[in-house]
Formats: sequence, structure tokens, C-alpha cells
Amino acid sequence: MRRNLRAALRTRRRAAPMADFDRLPAPARAWVAQAVLPWSAASVARIWARALRETGSEAGALARLAEAEGRTLAREGAGLSRAAGGG
Repeated sequence: MRRNLRAALRTRRRAAPMADFDRLPAPARAWVAQAVLPWSAASVARIWARALRETGSEAGALARLAEAEGRTLAREGAGLSRAAGGG
């Protein structure tokens, strides 16, 4: 049983997750505050930066965050319905 207490995988710790959150732009922080799912600051920053490069607008970046959350909710919802025998 002792072998189960030690995993070969290393855990990754973020140095300062709140500092990462504080570095997000104000509109992205506001979006995270109302988001349904718990998002990491790194994920939000990655989506935000890509969306700003591609759309050039904060509104476009906010729309991308909402789309990402919608896709995740749909994927997790489909998994829940399959697990419950619904599909």
C-alpha cells in the first residue's frame, strides 16, 4: 500500500495565481468574475491574447471567452448525459 502514497508525476504549482489573475486586463477579470466555470488566469490570458490578435477588439475577445465556455459546457454536458444513460 505504501506505493500509492507517492506518485511518479510531479505536481505543478503556480507561484502566485492571484498575481496572474491581477495581471489580466480589466474586461477579462470582469468576465472571469461572472463565468459559470472556474477558469485559470493562464487559460483566460491565452484565449484573450489570441482573440485580440485575430479580432483586434475587446468585444471580440470577450465573445471568444464566452464561446470557449459554451463549448466546454456543451462538452461536459454531453459527457454527463452519456453517463446518465441519456445518449
